[in-house]
Amino acid sequence: MKQGWEIKTIGDVCVSASSNVSQNKLADNEGDYPIYGASGLIKNVSFCHRDKPYLSIVKDGSGVGRITKMDAYTSVIGTLQYILPKENIDLDYLNYSLMSVDFKKYVAGAAIPHIYFKDYKNEPFLWMPLPEQQRIVSILDEAFAAIAKVKTNAEQNIKNAKKLFESYLQGVFEKKGEGWGEKEFGEIITTLTDYHANGSYEVLKANVELKETEDFAWMIRSTDFENDFENDFRYIDEYGYNFLSKSKVFGGEIIMSKIGNAGKVYLMPRVDRPCSLAMNLFLIRLDEKKAIPEFIFHYLKSYSGDFQIKSRLQGATTKTITKDNVRSIIIPLPTLKDQKVIINKFTALSVETKRLETIYQQKILDLEELKKSVLQKAFNGKL
Repeated sequence: MKQGWEIKTIGDVCVSASSNVSQNKLADNEGDYPIYGASGLIKNVSFCHRDKPYLSIVKDGSGVGRITKMDAYTSVIGTLQYILPKENIDLDYLNYSLMSVDFKKYVAGAAIPHIYFKDYKNEPFLWMPLPEQQRIVSILDEAFAAIAKVKTNAEQNIKNAKKLFESYLQGVFEKKGEGWGEKEFGEIITTLTDYHANGSYEVLKANVELKETEDFAWMIRSTDFENDFENDFRYIDEYGYNFLSKSKVFGGEIIMSKIGNAGKVYLMPRVDRPCSLAMNLFLIRLDEKKAIPEFIFHYLKSYSGDFQIKSRLQGATTKTITKDNVRSIIIPLPTLKDQKVIINKFTALSVETKRLETIYQQKILDLEELKKSVLQKAFNGKL
């Protein structure tokens, strides 16, 4: 360690201050001074607690332990605390130092997690004279700016990869090809059913119990598709599964949300256990002599298909789509042979797109690890 440097504690170099402001009491307060919560700006109010820049830390709820540098003439609500540097402590240096602390080990509480200054105030703090603090800040600013630039480029590359697939998808359905025709969706559907097919909601409720613990069959919900069928399943017993005989899914079906994110389209994957469909989803099976599910799925996900779906949604606040409106969607349709060729091209491009996304997602993760490494070196005196 360099001469003049020493190890102190967070409690030696800064103090915390609490806010007594409750968000639900701000409704009628208007003004020029921003006030913030854990999710960001709440509104402008008639007062401010701090006339100089400071740090805030989320002390209760979601995001607990997150440090943010705040501007002068702002305030925070009571779920956050103020972190104020003592004399001869550079605010940016303190900010970087606190970014290197693992606050998770101080978090308590299950339902509402919380963290207190008294618990982490003894964390070590590498103290050095003010000019040295500012030199370290300058180095870290430059390093973090470079990392942020690379991260932005990686994020843009992920967007570009997705746009490439979407552009190709759109091109196929716009240009079409020789021998393409059009049919109403209803002409190529053999089954269009939902959770209510076997009776009223009250009857279903009396015969089908939804469980969080492992049982005979999965009750497939839209969240399962969004989670790539990885966790948080809901289950029904064998009696409930057989009661919902028309809602059984085996893989390869087109699924559409009829209420709550209405019109969202999914393709049911092959799974190795019995599955039934949740009440807010349509199950759509196709006449396989006319259409291949993967082809129709890709069309419904294209700009043209999505536009048709959205134009058929009903309701002012809660959007829904009816079976008749689903059946009326116009589907551009080549021969089965051409559908297979197009699907193969979609699949190959999708695989490459996902490969690129995985590469850039890993780069982003690596950059976050690099930031941690730089901070660790800085506050171990090795930068």
